[in-house]
Amino acid sequence: MPSPFPGMNPYLENHNLWPSVHHFLISKIAEFLSPLLRPKYIVAVEVRVYETYGENLLVGIPDVTVGRSQTSLNPTSTNVTVAEPRSQPITVEIPIAESIRQGYLEIRDVEKKEVVTVIEILSPVNKRPGDGREAYTAKRKKILGSLTHLVEIDFLRNWQAMPFFSNGIESDYRILVCRSDRLPLADLYAFNLQDKIPKFPIPLKSGDEEPVLDLQNLLHNIYDIAGYDLQIDYSRECVPALSETNAAWVDEVLREQGLR
Repeated sequence: MPSPFPGMNPYLENHNLWPSVHHFLISKIAEFLSPLLRPKYIVAVEVRVYETYGENLLVGIPDVTVGRSQTSLNPTSTNVTVAEPRSQPITVEIPIAESIRQGYLEIRDVEKKEVVTVIEILSPVNKRPGDGREAYTAKRKKILGSLTHLVEIDFLRNWQAMPFFSNGIESDYRILVCRSDRLPLADLYAFNLQDKIPKFPIPLKSGDEEPVLDLQNLLHNIYDIAGYDLQIDYSRECVPALSETNAAWVDEVLREQGLR
């Protein structure tokens, strides 16, 4: 069964599904590009590890409150409340480091053994505040300060977009193509939930024919391969939550297709 949406499927952004979506996209992009880039380039799948403490760790709250007694120090003094000592400990939760493995792609020149282009698909660890975003931002700056091209794909509505000078442009999703020889200028493909995902060229060395990446087609293939239609309950609200306008549009699309 194909995805019911013409562009990005917002239900795939759910934290329970996104790691699988990310993995499939990385693999499918590599599979698509590899035969088109041979024999001058290879497509390498790389993995980085983030150490994170999560984003929703809370200190446990006891079911009962500490009891208080009032003791009169003298007939004329005011009453002072004193907490009774607790004989049993309170269970609390502490942050535990979690290792998150995230894949990305490198296009490498076979002869010179150099990285020509890096392709990143953003995950929550890259976008939400914390160590993961700081680590990715540092790597991003390093790439943008080098001779390597950067392709950054953001299919997540949640959290703040990675920085670029957009002159107030806002969108649900975005693809950023940064050519090292054009910086500080870059190509931004900004699109919304109702739009099809735009096709775009993968930058290579000057003079080389650049393959055009059709992420829309790859995403529809992944939807079938992974059986996401069997995993998603479209009668439920989308997580992360949609804006009022997007929620109304999603409801209309799903009702038209008999999924609600």
